[in-house]
Amino acid sequence: MKTPSGIPVKEVYTEPVNRPDLPGEFPFTRGIQKDMYRGRLWTMRQYAGFSTAEESNKRYHYLLSQGTTGLSVAFDLPTQIGYDSDHPLSEGEVGKVGVAIDSLEDMEVLFKGIRLQDITTSMTINATAPILLAMYIALAKRQGADLSQLSGTVQNDILKEYIARGTYIYPPQPSMRLITDVFEYCSKEVPKWNTISVSGYHIREAGSTAVQELAFTLANGKAYLEAAIKKGLGINHFAKRISFFFNCHNNFFEEIAKFRAARRMWANTTKALGATEPGAQKLRFHTQTGGSTLTAQQPYNNIVRVSNQALAAVLGGTQSLHTNGFDEALSLPTEESARIALRTQQVIAFESGVTDTVDPLAGSYFVEALTDEMEAAAGKYIDRIDALGGAVKAIETGYFQEEIAAAAYAHQRDIESGASIIVGVNKFVEEELPVSGFRVDDAIRDVQVKKIQALKNKRDQPTFLAAMSELDDTARGADNLMPAILSAVEAYATLGEISDKLREIFGEY
Repeated sequence: MKTPSGIPVKEVYTEPVNRPDLPGEFPFTRGIQKDMYRGRLWTMRQYAGFSTAEESNKRYHYLLSQGTTGLSVAFDLPTQIGYDSDHPLSEGEVGKVGVAIDSLEDMEVLFKGIRLQDITTSMTINATAPILLAMYIALAKRQGADLSQLSGTVQNDILKEYIARGTYIYPPQPSMRLITDVFEYCSKEVPKWNTISVSGYHIREAGSTAVQELAFTLANGKAYLEAAIKKGLGINHFAKRISFFFNCHNNFFEEIAKFRAARRMWANTTKALGATEPGAQKLRFHTQTGGSTLTAQQPYNNIVRVSNQALAAVLGGTQSLHTNGFDEALSLPTEESARIALRTQQVIAFESGVTDTVDPLAGSYFVEALTDEMEAAAGKYIDRIDALGGAVKAIETGYFQEEIAAAAYAHQRDIESGASIIVGVNKFVEEELPVSGFRVDDAIRDVQVKKIQALKNKRDQPTFLAAMSELDDTARGADNLMPAILSAVEAYATLGEISDKLREIFGEY
């Protein structure tokens, strides 16, 4: 027997385990807080966003009314790659996989009735992360928020876009400049903001193994640390604001071991780069259950899959969790499936008993051995990446992409041969009635286009032109871009106008 990553599983584990480390102590294998969920539960953060800002705002208020404790914004594809809704390439995609945000005006509507200082918000955005973050900051300022208390996360992880996801705009070097400009700006202006969420989620969704997800994510995290140090940021300060975003798939024990190994490996990585404060050595992470594990066949089976994955994430010590809707292999989640997904977390939190003690599986011969095996296997990948010159060089040579493609092919081959069983897909198959899904009307593009036209007609043109000129000058120079982007956003420049200005100067990749 082997795990999906190929690690051999013994029939029984009997070797005694003697580990001196305790929860909340270096290297944090058993958790980053000594009391973990006895002191505070993980944030129940349901990923949501679709159609217009008005419609997504309704869903956010619904989720908050149902007990979610943090917001997580999904943006549509045009927003992710820097196109306004009226761009020809946006046709057919506006509001489909997330909410359409074209300007600060849309952001104002998206969070209507929600005080940003009172919640934490995660924004899954990368190439256009500085622009969306600037919109969020501009709105917080208008609400009278104390920016020093503003809390949340912007994904801002461009390296995994080149590896696995594809929503990049600019070449790697100017993209890294934008990312480190966000690091520097927020360290001074929005000190509680997590300026990057290094994402293994999308690496896993692209077909990697758990070991590859662990290794490639930590390698990217190391590259960002090194870039921040080069920018002149102190590691003891900056590393406290870096967070991670992991996937959780079906193999229960491998996923738990992955999370435990990740904390230990990151603690040692940060220490080797000079971090001396515990807060700078801790790996804090959000988890999302595995979207690619959901099946269109017998979709109600997905409720069980998501429950299994969520429990593994909690036992692995996550700080924040999103549970997928059972219908997401078919469509965006309905209100019903989103509620069931949230209730899954609440049942685990309040009924299962797994929050009563820290690291309940510690001392298990199997879990401890598997944690060591995950660390060793991921360490071999990281050594190879270091030998290639680091994560950026490994991306440029195609190393990550080739390794993930090979793993994805092997997994698909196992499904088709029956070596890997997917219930309802290649075993226990049956005829079934269709499940109605959630659909976004294409007509919402017309709504967005009219809003953009109205915005451009009423905004103060001299202020807009001055802000765009400032953005041009700053992008051609070496100063931090965030103040210029914020000025452009506050002058109601659209996301597409700002992105096009940067395309003009940086080029496209």
